[in-house]
Amino acid sequence: MSHEQPAPDAPPSTARRPIHIAVAVLSVLALVVTGFAWRSIDSLRNNLATAGGLGLGGSADGAVDILMVGTDSRTDAHGNPLSQEELDSLRAGEEVASNTDTIVLIRVPNDGSSATAISIPRDSYVDVPGIGMSKINAAYGATKETERLKLVEDGASDKEAEEESTKAGREALIQSVADLTGITVDHYAEVGLLGFVLLTNAVGGVDVCLNEPVDEDMSGAHFPAGEQTLKGADALSFVRQRHDLPRGDLDRIVRQQVFMASLVGKVLSAKTLSDPGKLNELSGAVQRSVVLDDDWDIIEFATQLQDLAGGKVQFETIPVADLNGTTDYGESIVEVKPKDVKRYVAGLVGEEPTDSEDTTTSETPKIDASTVTVDVANASDVGGLANGVADALTSLGYGQGEVGNYTGASVSETTVFAHSADDDSAKAVAAALGGLPTDTDATLPEGSVRVVLSSDYQGPTSAETTGTTTSSESSETGLEPASTAGTTPTPAPPGPPIDAGSSGPRCVN
Repeated sequence: MSHEQPAPDAPPSTARRPIHIAVAVLSVLALVVTGFAWRSIDSLRNNLATAGGLGLGGSADGAVDILMVGTDSRTDAHGNPLSQEELDSLRAGEEVASNTDTIVLIRVPNDGSSATAISIPRDSYVDVPGIGMSKINAAYGATKETERLKLVEDGASDKEAEEESTKAGREALIQSVADLTGITVDHYAEVGLLGFVLLTNAVGGVDVCLNEPVDEDMSGAHFPAGEQTLKGADALSFVRQRHDLPRGDLDRIVRQQVFMASLVGKVLSAKTLSDPGKLNELSGAVQRSVVLDDDWDIIEFATQLQDLAGGKVQFETIPVADLNGTTDYGESIVEVKPKDVKRYVAGLVGEEPTDSEDTTTSETPKIDASTVTVDVANASDVGGLANGVADALTSLGYGQGEVGNYTGASVSETTVFAHSADDDSAKAVAAALGGLPTDTDATLPEGSVRVVLSSDYQGPTSAETTGTTTSSESSETGLEPASTAGTTPTPAPPGPPIDAGSSGPRCVN
């Protein structure tokens, strides 16, 4: 593959790698505002750090779309440097880049009935305005540094250069996310390292669960298997580890998501709502660590969210084409296809893709994946594709049906088939695979779903099985054992959707 030379990251750390932040800001804000005494609202609002002139949307599509980012900043939200004691507690180095190592797009319908948080891998290789092809986590930092140097050269003061270059960095990240997902960002929320610690400590720690014990020095992650409560630096280590994980960055994203889900549940719990001390501590944490765009009426937004329950906050991850991609210059990247990301996001949020002619469902039904068995037939020339897609669906909780090569009539477009046009299971499978079109096949029994894969398929597959044959392949009518020739593996999706309404933390790698 051919790529332009990537833009350099801002100056790298000479110590530990940047810590990757995941924090449920929208729920914290909703709780603080709705639970805080109304006499204190003006104080809260007046002390929030804000960012202006970011060219955001206006929720004209019937929903509020929030870009929430975690930065490796060593200052608080108001630009004040952290004390040495605070830096030491973060296990942070002294010199870092202005990268955004957690990027989450959150959609909340205007009625506040639910929230969907969509994670974007930090190394996703995208076209950054004014920079060119680069990792998305460098869009902020690289743009900021380029603009800062230009401003200083033109005679701007250090303060002016810092303010204007920071604004340019934020705008570049906002536009990069919009270009990748097809979603216009309405509001912006930014949290630094300190915010993560303050917010998790304010709720008394967050419950997590590990499948196996971990002992990894680079992140400082040293934890036993099973359920445990983490806060402070230990919580940071939990969400920053990616080495020694089976799927690297995707497993780290899953950790961030289960951590956010657990934090949302903790924030919305009766113990927090009824504790004035915790509310005050949360308020102080938000004021010191969160930056919001200055057009955001947080009081109105909190009113929208006051009936939001934890189970209505769901976490997803965009599809990736190759988790282990490299540029022509040997840089490790995550390859993404903007068209496929747009289709996937559109399926999640109930919109038509902005640049696709596919006929996809306009709404993703809520179904129990474990009750749906899916046949997968490979009509492409990509060997092992049916196995990869079947395993991807299994990882999302679907039952595996017949898997093999398709022997029917010629197929030019990947399609999900069901007995009837209004089959919710088929619509859900289509959305899970990146917003595929659906069609009817009267020969299928009612309740059955079949995916027929063509060469145009760009959705999720499992790296472990794409390019291989397994004993699960079928020789039933219309299906032959799948070929193994000529395939480029792509990574498995992060797993079943995560929500904040479960009774306990989901165990993860």
